[in-house]
Amino acid sequence: MLSMTERNRLQAPVDPKRSANMARVRSKGNHSTELNMVGRLRAARLTGWRRHLSLPGTPDLAFPKWKVAVFLDGCFWHGCPRCYRAPKHNAEFWKQKVERNRKRDKKVDSQLRAMGWSVVRFWEHSLRTPRTAEQRLRRALDRAACGKQNTRFLSPKKTGACSPKLF
Repeated sequence: MLSMTERNRLQAPVDPKRSANMARVRSKGNHSTELNMVGRLRAARLTGWRRHLSLPGTPDLAFPKWKVAVFLDGCFWHGCPRCYRAPKHNAEFWKQKVERNRKRDKKVDSQLRAMGWSVVRFWEHSLRTPRTAEQRLRRALDRAACGKQNTRFLSPKKTGACSPKLF
């Protein structure tokens, strides 16, 4: 990890007006992406999830009963291989920033798995195809819930597997 001095040396000089403007911008997180996913979960009448559960990495959504943590990763901030375009200004800083985010994501995933949680990560762009995202989440819940008994979302299939119902 770079010290603050090293980080400052890597950064290109910034116009003071631009710096003042950027300082006024306040983070809103991935609020719209989260609300999009929450709306889909509600539309599917899937319950049992919580937002921002106090776990490593603070998952965007979590299903505590089945120990499934869901992260909605922004394509820019986490360096999506499909969508990410590196900024031309201050390129070295942004490259390192995205690498640190990816490294932290892997560490968080490991911590959660060590605690017995399943981790599902969605790229922001993948939420544009709701059916695919829903199927991935459904499979993760199915895998996590199959060992549990007396859960109201489960129904055995012909194969003997169990599946969370979305109604």
